[in-house]
This record gives sequence, C-alpha cells and structure tokens, in this order.
Amino acid sequence: MASATPATIYLKDYTPPAFLISSVDLDVAVFEEHTRVASRLHVQRNPAAADPAAALVLDGEELVLESVSLDGHRLEEGTYTLTSERLTIPGVPDAFVLETVCRIRPQDNTKLSGFYVSKDGCFTQCEAEGFRRITFFIDRPDVMSRYTATLHADRRRYPVLLSNGNLVDLGDEVSSSGAPRHWAKWVDPFPKPSYLFAMVVAKLDVLEDTFVTRSGKHARLAIYVEPGKLDQADFAMQSLKKAMKWDEDVFGLELDLDQYMIVAVGDFNMGAMENKGLNIFNTKYVLARPDIATDIDYQNIDRVVAHEYFHNWTGNRVTCRDWFQLSLKEGLTVFRDQEFGADVYSRSVQRIREVRDLRARQFPEDAGPMAHPVRPQSYMEISNFYTATVYQKGAEVVRMIHTLIGARNFRKGMDLYFQRHDGQAVTTDDFVQAMADASGVDLTHFKRWYDQAGTPTLEVTDTYDSKSKRYTATIRQSCPSTPGRLTKAPFHIPLVLGLVAADGTDIPLQLEGESAAPASTRVLSVTQPEHRFTFVNVAERPVPSLARNFSAPVTLKYDYDVPRLTHLMANDTDAFNRWEAGQRLATTLMLKSVEDLQAGRSFGAPEAFIDAFGRVLADAPRDPAFAAEALTLPSETFIAEQMDVVDPDAIHAVRTRFARKIGEVLADELLAAYRGNAVPGPYSPDAESAGRRALRNLSLAYVMEGGTQAACDLVFEQFSTAGNMTDAIAALLVLADFDCGERTKALESFYEQWKDEPLVIDKWLRAQAISRLPGTLAEVKRLTGHPAFSIRNPNKVYALIGGFSMANHVRFHAADGSGYDFVADQVIALDALNPQVAARIARAFDRWRKFDSIRQAHARAALERIGRTTGLSKDVAEIATKALS
Repeated sequence: MASATPATIYLKDYTPPAFLISSVDLDVAVFEEHTRVASRLHVQRNPAAADPAAALVLDGEELVLESVSLDGHRLEEGTYTLTSERLTIPGVPDAFVLETVCRIRPQDNTKLSGFYVSKDGCFTQCEAEGFRRITFFIDRPDVMSRYTATLHADRRRYPVLLSNGNLVDLGDEVSSSGAPRHWAKWVDPFPKPSYLFAMVVAKLDVLEDTFVTRSGKHARLAIYVEPGKLDQADFAMQSLKKAMKWDEDVFGLELDLDQYMIVAVGDFNMGAMENKGLNIFNTKYVLARPDIATDIDYQNIDRVVAHEYFHNWTGNRVTCRDWFQLSLKEGLTVFRDQEFGADVYSRSVQRIREVRDLRARQFPEDAGPMAHPVRPQSYMEISNFYTATVYQKGAEVVRMIHTLIGARNFRKGMDLYFQRHDGQAVTTDDFVQAMADASGVDLTHFKRWYDQAGTPTLEVTDTYDSKSKRYTATIRQSCPSTPGRLTKAPFHIPLVLGLVAADGTDIPLQLEGESAAPASTRVLSVTQPEHRFTFVNVAERPVPSLARNFSAPVTLKYDYDVPRLTHLMANDTDAFNRWEAGQRLATTLMLKSVEDLQAGRSFGAPEAFIDAFGRVLADAPRDPAFAAEALTLPSETFIAEQMDVVDPDAIHAVRTRFARKIGEVLADELLAAYRGNAVPGPYSPDAESAGRRALRNLSLAYVMEGGTQAACDLVFEQFSTAGNMTDAIAALLVLADFDCGERTKALESFYEQWKDEPLVIDKWLRAQAISRLPGTLAEVKRLTGHPAFSIRNPNKVYALIGGFSMANHVRFHAADGSGYDFVADQVIALDALNPQVAARIARAFDRWRKFDSIRQAHARAALERIGRTTGLSKDVAEIATKALS
C-alpha cells in the first residue's frame, strides 16, 4: 500500500473514557470565509477509568486552534500538545472547565462529515466521528453530555438556525460591517453522545404540523426543505405522524421533546441521521410527489422516516457504549421499521423484499473479505462498518429473539431494557439480557450470533415411516470459515417448520413424547451440530416447508425436486415459502442452463417452468403485489453467489433467455395482466395500488422481451402517457435495455422534462448505468462529464457509478477488465474528495475471487492500483487491504 496500513482497533481493548463531560456549551458563528466555534466543556475525571492521572486527550481534525483555557486561565503553547488529530493537556485537575476557540472552513469540507456547506446553507453529519471536525472533544459514544448551542449567522442569507432540543431564546445582532445578523439558542435537556449533535444554518422553507401524544402533549413537527419544495414534503410529514402513533401503540413510546424536526439536504453521505430531535435527511427520503417519486420511493420514505424517529428511543435515549455495539441501535431499529412497514403495507411482500436484499448484499458480505460479526471484533475505519451485516443481519438476529420468546415477551423485554438503561450507553449483551430476564428464556447460547461471522448452512434430510406414521427430520448445521476464525461453535437457530399434505393443507405437528399437536407450524431450536426431530401421527408423507417466514439468516439445503417445489408454490400457507419455492425452482433450472451453455449444449427455460409461471400469473388477481414478487426471476448477482466460479456472461445469457421465453410463451396472459392491472383514478401510493402497478410493469417488461415492434410501441406509449413516475420510470428502464430508436427518444425527453429535479435525474443516470447493452460502459464514461453528474454529490455517484458497479453484473465484470479499470479510476478520484463514498464504491470488488483467473487478474490489478494511491484514506485503504489479503 502506498500509505501505511491504518491501525486496527479491537473490541477487546475497550476501556472506559478517562474523563466525562457533563455539559457542552457551543457558540458557533458562521461567516463568509470561515466559522468560529467556541466551546465550554465541564469535565470530570471518570472514577471508572484505569489511569487516575491520565492526561486529557481531545479529538480534533482540520481545526485551527485560536485559544485554549482551563478554569478561565489561557494556556500557553508548550503546556499542551497539538497534532493533526489530537489536543493533549497533561496535569489537569479532577474537575474543571475547558474552553477552546477554533476556526473551521465548512465551504472546503468535501467529505460531508462535520459541518459543511451544501446548496442552501451549512449542515452537520457527526456520526460516526464527525463532531471532532467541529470542535475539540472526546468524540466517542460513551461520553454523554447535555448540549447548549448558540448559533449566529447573516439573517438574510441564513434565516434558519437550528440545533437539537428546544429553542429557548433568539435575537438580532449586527456584524462589524453593519450587516444584519441574528442568533438562536437551543438546549437539549437529554444527555447524548457527540455523534447525535446537529446544527443547521440555512435558507429553507418549512412545513409545520402538530402531533398530540398519548399523554396529551402538543408537539410541534417541522420539516425543512430547500426553497420551492414544500409541495414535496407532505408525505414525509404524514409518515412521521404514522410512525409516532405506531410507536405509541406497539411499544408504548412517545416523543419526549416539545418539537421534532427533519431537515432535508441534497448533499449527504448516508440516507438519514437520527440526531436527537433534529434529524438530518438525504432529500431522497423526504421529497415526494406523484410525478417525481415512485411507489418504492414512497415506501422508502415511510420506512426511513420511521426508522430515524424510532431511533429516538433505540439509539438516542439508550445508545451504544462503543462503535463495536453499532447493531445495538441499528439492528434493533431496522427490526422496528420492518415491523412498521409490515403493518402499513403487505407483511408477506415486505418480508420477501427484505430477504431478497439480505441475500443480495449481506450474504455475499458474509462470504467476502469484509466479513465480520454483527458485533465486529475489530475495525480500521468505523465508517466502513455501516454494513448490511450490522443493519440487516442485526435485524434478523433481533427477529430471531422475537421468534424464540414470542411477541408478548419481546415487548416485556423492551420495557425492561428501557427501564434499566434509559440515559445510558450500553452493549448488545445488555439488550439480550433484558430479553432473557423478561422472558425467562436462556439466551446465552444465542449470543453467538453477535460474535461469529458467516452465514450458517442448515442441511435437512428426512425419512417417513408409513407404518408408524412417523416423520423424522435430521438437521445438521455448519458455518464456513471467515477471516480470523476457521471453526465456528454451533449457533442457536430457530427453524420454523410446517408439513404440507398432498391436498395442500398443513399437518398438525406433534413431536414424539407430546400428548397432542399444539400447532401446524412449530419453532424448532437447533443448537447442536446435528438435531433429530420426530413427529408422530403424520398420516402421509408430507412436503416440508422449512424456515417459514425466513426464520433465520441461513442457507438451507434440502433435496427438493420439481414436483415438491411446484406443490409448495401452489399450496404453502406461508407466503414467504410459496415465493421461496418459486425462487428455488428458477435458481435450480437456471444453474443447470448455465452448465449446459458452458458445455455447448442447448439451454433454456423448460416447459414445466413456464407452466408454473403461468399458474402464478393466473392466480395473480388474488394478490398482485405477491404475484409480482413471485414472477421476478432471481437476479444475476444471486445466481452468481450459488456458483463456485462465476461466469457472468453465461449467467446473463441464461437469465435473458428465460425472460424472453416467458415473454414469448405467456405473451397473451402477460398482456391481459398488463391491461387488467391499470389503476384508475388519481395516483395513490397505497399498498393495493402499488401492488397492481408492480405486476403491470413487470408484465410489460416480459412482453418487451418478446422483441416485437408492437411491444416496443406499447412500452413507449406508457412512457409518453404515464401519469406518475412509477409507470414512467418503469417504461424507461425497459427501453434502456434495448437498442431501439424509442430508447434514445425516451432518454432525451425524460432529461429535458426533469433536468431541474435532481432526484429524478438520479433515476435517469441509474437507468443508463444498469443497462444490459454492450455499450453501457462507454455511455457511463460519457455521463461522468454530463452537466447532470457531479462527483461531489453522493446521490449522483451512487446512481451512476454505484449503479454500474453494484447493479450491472455483466458489464462491470467484463472479461477485458474495462469495468474494473473504470471503477478503480472513480474510487481514486472520489477518495481525494469524500473517502466514505469512495469506500462504498470500492466494495464492488469484494467478490473478485469468485471469478475466473482472467477476471481475477484484472480485478487484482485494479485493487493494487487503488492501494498504491498516494495519501489513500483509511476508509479505502481498509477495503483494498482486506480485499487483497
């Protein structure tokens, strides 16, 4: 590596902070050329610290220190040590007041971490370690303080001054040049870690509303957006109110502040941030209107607004002791927003989408160079650990606890968790212990899920004795080795099982030794390398329905044949497993076709498979949303993960052939589904309407696979006449995959219509980046110079560069290495501006070792070139180092 490998931080080395800070008073004055930050910290030695005579060490990055005072006495140079990352003051007393004054330049902050300038003003992002870029501080989550922030700025340029908590005072002032300025003072009554601090100094429009909590408090709600966007903020406001009501009803949790604010900003590295009482959001998760936002956009806004609001308790009132415990707040809060989404939309469809995303993102992560436990044991750069493992697998771990102890006990566990730990910074062990104590269930063995990486495999075999009417399932668990651990102790895995009879009904499940069959779906606890479960009074050989509702994040192996899979597709009472049966069938047949293609044999979708798809389509009117999921073929990325050596060209050819066969054979049925699922009346993002649009647009995509001019005309007609963005972008995505004149006309028309709406143009960029056409890379390169693209804006980068590298499997993994070279160039360029975004794009290389030797050589060369970059950030250095190690 060109730069020294960044130091590794280990969980085992955790020690309590040497000092605690009871209160923080900030005075922040924003000027044209710089921002002046004066801080006043009330500091005490921590009685739990290891060294009672330790020096005070404060974190600070890119700060210009003007002065530092201890108990009112200015410290001279030589009495402290200042480096590019630390301010160290030896010999401090046990309790004191420390005052510092420093200057920062938000306008130069391209990292978008700390305090930075965006289009309409200045904003903050302090998670994970951004507060140290605002002022000197002990920037770690177990230092919780009460914050007062007084903000000053030019009144005309920045009329909005916001921070956490409650507004207690405001006023006018005049600059030295006589220009009108103003100030506002905010006080947060709750102690919080520095990563939850927020401030906004900007020119924004505001949408206001009121929510009456269950205790009768009238809370002010406010959503701040860029000028002229108020007509796009109403849905987010309704989402917020739904989430507040849901949290009161389901968990008994209500808002604890007088007001709750959301601010939308177009330049933001993440999706959103749960800063106490002042959430900073990426605009894509706030702004919506039927003509600019899709059904998925609306659902994402619902979920993300809920997620950040739910953090008010699971993350803010109770926070994580250290960054290794990140899933304490994120996994739990993702589970909570998943349950909210299930209650608002279709529970089965939401679950299918969650699992599809888990398998597409987290399963490969578990098998790649960045594999880590839900509670990581080490890291080089914490920003790299906002991962699918921490969030999505972390949510699955919480869900397994919910499955094992039941909904009622889970609620009792949540109540106990808040009773014990409100106002504290704690660990995942504390959360699990509250669940165990509330339910009486021993979860000691279960905690291995937090400390062992990898995706376990459950291999199931079964026997049936027709004479004794006994059915026996033998379950063996194993887990592949991951970096740093070759062998794994057995997990505690809840396997939810059903047995389906020939007539499609569920068989009552009575375990050997039981006097009766309590249910037809049972939760089996698999805790050893091998378990055997025997059920009695089973009248016929059943078809097992395994891991219903995806009861554990595992890979399941069972020797299903085509007849049994089609039986489950048609009859399983568990909607997830009906979908799963279809995916298993499609995956098995597509992998066989890949082998046939590689061997020079004929390949394609067999007639029985097309017939099965036809039956699902015929049954679609019962649940169009579910049918749309069931009729979606497994992705190329998912198929690739099932192969020992990935052949992206063969996978792409097979999946395209399957889609074309469906479009040709079922053309009439698909056209009928397309026409029969038109949604009349004004646009609404409700679940039923969205489900019908999803099925309609999937049917249109399959019809287009037939390759006829009539199909192309139909797609272009939908694009031209669409009354909402869902239908317009669906048609554009279909056209983007085909080399036809309508494609060019649609792309040009779309851009001209929406060039002043950044979020819509992101969709335009992504549509071209994920196109399967052979010339896509050249088109993406051209678009990097288009006025619509900016390498400084994370949303643009994720849409174009991320779309190509993460969602265009066949073109990114081109055999000549051109895709790898291009993305390496972008990572290097990004790293100099925004290392967090660069590191996220660099993750596209995670699975390079699964490919053939020629592609591996190209990928290795690209990674080595990234690694040789002078001044490489810790963020990207960690990704490249681990990928190459």
